[in-house]
Amino acid sequence: MKKTNFAFGALSLALSAALLAPMAASAQNIAVVNGKSVPKERADALISQISKQGQPMTPDIERQVKDEVVLREIFMQEAEKRGLNASDNYKQQLELARQTLLIRELFADYQKNNPVTDAEIKAEYDKFKGQAGDKEYRARHILVEKEDQAKKLIAQIKGGAKFEDLAKKNSKDTGSATNGGDLDWAAAGSYVPEFSAAMTKLQKGQVTQEPVKSQFGYHIIKLEDVRAAQVPPLEEVKPQIQQSLTQQKIAKFRDDLRNGAKTDYKFQQ
Repeated sequence: MKKTNFAFGALSLALSAALLAPMAASAQNIAVVNGKSVPKERADALISQISKQGQPMTPDIERQVKDEVVLREIFMQEAEKRGLNASDNYKQQLELARQTLLIRELFADYQKNNPVTDAEIKAEYDKFKGQAGDKEYRARHILVEKEDQAKKLIAQIKGGAKFEDLAKKNSKDTGSATNGGDLDWAAAGSYVPEFSAAMTKLQKGQVTQEPVKSQFGYHIIKLEDVRAAQVPPLEEVKPQIQQSLTQQKIAKFRDDLRNGAKTDYKFQQ
């Protein structure tokens, strides 16, 4: 009798284990659509992408993700039923997507293994400070196409015409013309050499007596004021410098790959 009970108990345990196995497996699925499981990993992958973008994960968003994953399975099954996964257009788009993702992974991997260091950021900051110099200039200018026009405007300024009014009416530099030619505060190195050389020779309030020629045309320059250079502290500009250096590194990596490849193709640049 005891033997029979033991055998019956063992059989019950075996059956229970067999019944529980599918339940454990189904716990790893979000749903079953037309007999096909929708694995939880799909939702996890989407949630990971959303989190990488800095968006906080909430129960509502998690629910939306699950809805999206199940809807995708429904739509994919319908597309496959219609044979769209065998179409040339689908195959072309799939190949383009594969290339895009693989290339994205390549540059992400390079960036991960070649991070911008604090030493590189400090060196770039010191370089920026050196280029900025110890002075900043606030100038106005009027930019015109022809030298004769510039000379006539200089004569009008000498005759008492207001610089700002002439800039608004005549300057082809539309960015500054609306502000009376005002270029705001900037280091001398921010301008083309011809402009910079003429501006730094002026005293406060003075206007160039002759037109200043540059690649952009003819300038009439008025120096409003001079001050000690206002260089922001490193910590304030560190994120911008880091981003710029990261972009430079990736651009160099891209160019090195292109230049090192053996190909008969001639790039435009």
